[in-house]
Amino acid sequence: MDSIRVDGDELIAFCADIFRKHGVGARNARCQSEVLVAADARGIPSHGVARLARYVAGLQTGQMIPNIEPQILRESPTSLLVDARGGLGAPVSVDTMTKIIGKAELAGMAFGCVRNSNHFGIAGQYAMMALSHDMIGMAMTNTAALGVPTFGRQVMFGTNPLAFAAPAGIEKSFVLDMSTTVVTRGKIEVYDRMGKDLPTGWAVDKTGLPARDPRSLLDDMFYRKGGGIVPLGGDSELTGGHKGYGLAVMVDILTGLLAGGGFGLDVMDTDVSSARVSHCFAAMKIDIFQEPDAFKKEMDRMLFALRSCPVAEGEERVYYAGLKESEFEEHAKAEGIRLDENVFKTLGLLGAECGVRAPAIK
Repeated sequence: MDSIRVDGDELIAFCADIFRKHGVGARNARCQSEVLVAADARGIPSHGVARLARYVAGLQTGQMIPNIEPQILRESPTSLLVDARGGLGAPVSVDTMTKIIGKAELAGMAFGCVRNSNHFGIAGQYAMMALSHDMIGMAMTNTAALGVPTFGRQVMFGTNPLAFAAPAGIEKSFVLDMSTTVVTRGKIEVYDRMGKDLPTGWAVDKTGLPARDPRSLLDDMFYRKGGGIVPLGGDSELTGGHKGYGLAVMVDILTGLLAGGGFGLDVMDTDVSSARVSHCFAAMKIDIFQEPDAFKKEMDRMLFALRSCPVAEGEERVYYAGLKESEFEEHAKAEGIRLDENVFKTLGLLGAECGVRAPAIK
């Protein structure tokens, strides 16, 4: 079989037990596990529990420090700067976004930056935290350098994802969660696990020509031998690649530079785990502009119009950002989290190493 399904709560509990076996406190272990499983639940396996082994390696090597208390460096009624001090990415991100939402409740909007952090999962998870407060949420992070500039053939910036979430009424919320490169490294890793060639247009090799072998590309990017993932829009100005390139640098400015952390080539993964990175979060109250119910009604009208667009020949539906992931999540709640069989086997091995039983297959 190519994939299996497991209960979501069991999967969270399993991951949390793995984290706790490696010195992470119960609260932080649960928080980090929920974010990882949320990615699989929303159909984003590149950022899900397949990354658990890299988290464990990070804890074992000291790249990720369990239970260290983040430090607030600067604060105002509308802003926050936090030093994560090498701790896990999800707990400090949840706490920072929670504080930003609290500030926005009082001031209308607020921004926060985190430096010296680690991989925080899917950016959308934090942007969506604002939705239940009748707010628009934003989140972004820089990553290890994996992207090549337009006309370049050497990595100079990260996949640098950003997320934007806005609430609706009847329709599913609009949740844009995207990398600023054509794909993330996680997608390259998925193709490597599957033994498949990369599609043309995802990345270039050391010569600047289309890369096909995912394993060679992953090695070349890590050791910076040349080649990398192309910006959103592709490898030329003709297809708009320069726009994705600009967005990637913008995220580096709002995360690494603004937080006083690393950026560009300064951000480098280890051979077993992720890089120390920086994040940025924002929340904005809708009612400082108009009544939330009126806004949501207009959101419904816009989103319904988008998904009602006439469908191109050979296609089944038109989606808007977040709709497909929301529907995937509903199926996951009803039927269980879908995992690649090889990922499930890796989880079993991780569990066996520290005496934690893997979740049962549904």
